[in-house]
Order: sequence, then structure tokens, then C-alpha cells
Amino acid sequence: MRIFKSHPLLKLINSYIIDSPQPANLSYLWNFGSLLAFCLAIQIVTGVTLAMHYNPSVLEAFNSVEHIMRDVNNGWLIRYLHSNTASAFFFLVYLHIGRGLYYGSYRAPRTLVWTIGTVIFILMIVTAFLGYVLPYGQMSLWGATVITNLMSAIPWIGQDIVEFLWGGFSVNNATLNRFFALHFVLPFVLAALVLMHLIALHDSAGSGNPLGVSGNYDRLPFAPYFLFKDLVTIFLFILILSVFVFFMPNVLGDSENYVVANPMQTPPAIVPEWYLLPFYAILRSIPNKLLGVIAMLSAILMLLTMPFADLGRTRGIQFRPLSKMAFYIFIANFLILMVLGAKHVESPFIEFGQISTVIYFAHFLIIVPFVSLLENSLIELSTKKARN
Repeated sequence: MRIFKSHPLLKLINSYIIDSPQPANLSYLWNFGSLLAFCLAIQIVTGVTLAMHYNPSVLEAFNSVEHIMRDVNNGWLIRYLHSNTASAFFFLVYLHIGRGLYYGSYRAPRTLVWTIGTVIFILMIVTAFLGYVLPYGQMSLWGATVITNLMSAIPWIGQDIVEFLWGGFSVNNATLNRFFALHFVLPFVLAALVLMHLIALHDSAGSGNPLGVSGNYDRLPFAPYFLFKDLVTIFLFILILSVFVFFMPNVLGDSENYVVANPMQTPPAIVPEWYLLPFYAILRSIPNKLLGVIAMLSAILMLLTMPFADLGRTRGIQFRPLSKMAFYIFIANFLILMVLGAKHVESPFIEFGQISTVIYFAHFLIIVPFVSLLENSLIELSTKKARN
């Protein structure tokens, strides 16, 4: 064991995953980080394996995916692992962000950790979109056409950006080649950002804890206590992922993507994967194209406002009933946006989408600052009464 403390590289690993002191009262809600790292590892390994057999050509992309599924040994398993772990990745990252919002993980001294995490989330969305285009089914082609066309809303240079992304005047061979290249490279950029995320956490105050108090008085080494706690959730994750991969691998996908891409036939409804539906609903709820694009991007960047919007005196909202109520309303509204994103653009879904969009932005810009100031006033009032 002495080599772990003396070797330059092993000493670094030791300080992060063996001797790293963690607050003793960490719950299983702090296991999402290790689960997300596990998901990223699965995605990189399965993605590199799929790339060995994939052909980024409009004529052969769909057939090469079918070749992987039917002819390559265990190709179906690799592909289903890759596609279902992508959904699991987003499900866990939403839980991870939700836990951060609930326990105030965005507050100083962890603001840099939160900022890097938001950048990782944006890059995840881009990577997922690029990957969704690669099978070149109906939804891949039309999803790529619709989303890349959003850039045309940018004044003066919008259409030039679209044509640059396409590599021509429509989604074609050049588009598929550059999307494949980016989809292959970005997960490694993600891995580097995850390392930065971890270093920023390690160099700040370390992990928070459910009580929101200083964890310096009661800490335990990461191994073996939290290492085995992480393994419990990893094994549970493998079990649940296996159920999806082996018994219902296509339940989260779109049947239109099992039809070869046809530029002459538009699908009845063009929708992204389930994990991007809330932002798609925000985009569609605004009639103006440019404002819709700005709102969609702002919906993600709103996370960066939390360190400034939350003016409460205590970290987290576990002991703040009004903030807790606002948080659960926000979660319910986010789920409503997810449902609305899959609906046709017609009444009453348009009106519901607009109401939900207003509530979404109001949460960050109005509700959180107002409620936290109100709670501060109530605390001061109760303190004065207690003194009297």
C-alpha cells in the first residue's frame, strides 16, 4: 500500500478514490456521480466498438446499422447497450442536477463545480443529438434537418451556418461524415471535462451533505465505505439496464427510425428523444423562430443563475418549506414540458406549453429570489420573537 502514497500518479488516484475524506452522513443521493462515470465508460467502449462497423454514408449508414444488428457477433447487444445507456445517462444527469438544486450544490465554494457541470450537460445534449442522426432512419434525417435549420434564425449569417453544418444545401453525405466525426470525438472531451469537474470538487470544499452543515468534523475515507456504497448502486443500475436491453430495448426509441431515411416523405410528427423533449417544448411554445432558439438555449443556461438567484441564508432547501414547495412545482412543470414536447403543435398544447415555459423561467428569475428573501424575513422575525 506504500506505493499508493509514494508513486506520483498512484498518489493522485489514492487521494481521489481511496483516502479522500467524505462527510460521514452522505446518502445514496450522492451516488449519481459514480453512476454517470460508469455510463460514460459504457458509452465510450460501446461507441468505439460500433464505430468499427459503422459506415457514415447516406447510402450505407442505415444498412451498416442493420449489419451490426444482424451479422456482427453480439452487435445487437453492443448497439442496444449504447442506445439504452444514453437514455440512462440523461435520466441520471437529471437526478444529479435535481439533487444539486435541492441541496444547494451550486453555492460557494462549489460554484465552479456547478458551472463545469452545466457545460458537461450542454455537451451531452450536443453529443446525443449527433448520435441520434447516425442510424439515418426517418427520424434521424428529419430531426437533423429541423434542428440544424434552427441556426437559420440567426440574423445575416444564419443560412451560411446551416450550409456549413450540412456541408451543402441539404442533409447529405458531408453532414453524416462530420456528425460521425464529432460524435466520436466529443465523448473524450466529455471525459476530460468530467475530470475537471472532479478536480474542482476535490479542490473546493469537497462533497456537501444532506444536512448542509460543515462536514469537517465527521469524515470517513472514500474506501472502503463509500466505494462499496457506490458499487451497490452500480450493480442495481446494471440489473435495471439489463431489463431494458434484453426485454424492451426499443421502448424508449421511435419506430420511425427503423424506416430508412426518405428525403421525399416527412414523418407525421418530428420529435427528438424523450430526454430533450422539455427543451423542444420550450422552443415550440414561442412563435418567433429566433426567440424560440434563444429561449431553448437559455433554458439550459438558467442553471448558471442559481448561485446568484438563491439568496437564502442556509445551504439547500431541506429546511426551507416554501423553497421546497417551489422546487416540487418546478419538477412537476418540467415533467409537463416533457409530455408537451411529444404532442402535436395544436391547441390546447400550444397554450399549455407557453404557460409551462413562463413558469420554467419564472422559477429561476423570480420565484427562487423572492421565496428565499421571504424565508430570510420569516427567520429574522421568528428570531426576534424568540429573543423577546
